[in-house]
Amino acid sequence: MSISPQAASARNREICQMAPIIPVLVVHDIAHARPLAEALVRGGLPALEVTLRTPAALDVIREMAKVEGGVVGAGTLITPEDVAAAVEAGAKFGVSPGATDTLLDACEDIGLPILPGVATASEAMHLLERGYDMLKFFPAEASGGAPALKAIGAPLPQISFCPTGGISPSNVTTYLSLSNVICAGGSWVAPRDLMNNGEWGKIEELARAASQLTR
Repeated sequence: MSISPQAASARNREICQMAPIIPVLVVHDIAHARPLAEALVRGGLPALEVTLRTPAALDVIREMAKVEGGVVGAGTLITPEDVAAAVEAGAKFGVSPGATDTLLDACEDIGLPILPGVATASEAMHLLERGYDMLKFFPAEASGGAPALKAIGAPLPQISFCPTGGISPSNVTTYLSLSNVICAGGSWVAPRDLMNNGEWGKIEELARAASQLTR
């Protein structure tokens, strides 16, 4: 079943409104998938982005998709093959660092709501012209941070963003205070050392603190 850019943006807007933070997850061990997802969901972060940066990523998506209350997406989508594999694994949304027509076509054809990445006003305008008005701002800090995103929002108020890249507890509230930001993507809620040590309670605490951030 195909999806239009407008419907994709509407669905991703709903997902982004679930919590102020979408965890950006780099998971190397399939055994971590279910307890990690359960801890994050218990902590109030139901939307989970699993980046396709590890050999285990697709299997991690499969396991996380079984966790009640979670909505699992695939990040770092680059090619149509990535899109097909993510959907087969159970991803309910996709995230990309940038956007090409080939990638957007693949997502629309297969019905995967894509959150495409932009770093400039021109890129945002190109996607808006196609019908996307819910975008990822990436890499957020390297692209000028919250001041840049605020400036982009002035002439393009119809576009909402999920900034990702360099987001941390020290700067996240600055992003969330912007009128054109719905949520932010962050990796600090699932540190690799806590995963490796099985400290799911501490990850749940980090998630709970993030879920209570003010937008």
